Amino acid sequence: MYIFSEYYTFWIYLVICILIPILAFSISIALAPISKGPEKATSYESGIEPMGDTWIQFRIRYYMFALVFVVFDVETVFLYPWAMSFDILGIYTFIEAFIFVLILIIGLVYAWRKGALEWS
Repeated sequence: MYIFSEYYTFWIYLVICILIPILAFSISIALAPISKGPEKATSYESGIEPMGDTWIQFRIRYYMFALVFVVFDVETVFLYPWAMSFDILGIYTFIEAFIFVLILIIGLVYAWRKGALEWS
């Protein structure tokens, strides 16, 4: 009982966070129309009948391009706090940021040489 009295707001918040998704899914299941038919199994293309096979294989190049984008997007997120507090943290932080950017540049050069950045 000691743990509950000490952290009662946390436990209440946790119970609410667990109950809201359960309640939302339950209401969705109860109110959603159930329709089974051939239209349910087809893919939806803006209301137009699908043309050809809907299961196509994408080349790995698209995934590599997206992965390189995400890496450099995350780099920007990590560099922003360093830039905002550079005057407080000093030269040691600058060296760490430089090493971080250097590793990312090496990765960029590697991806460039492998052809991951070519969209053709």
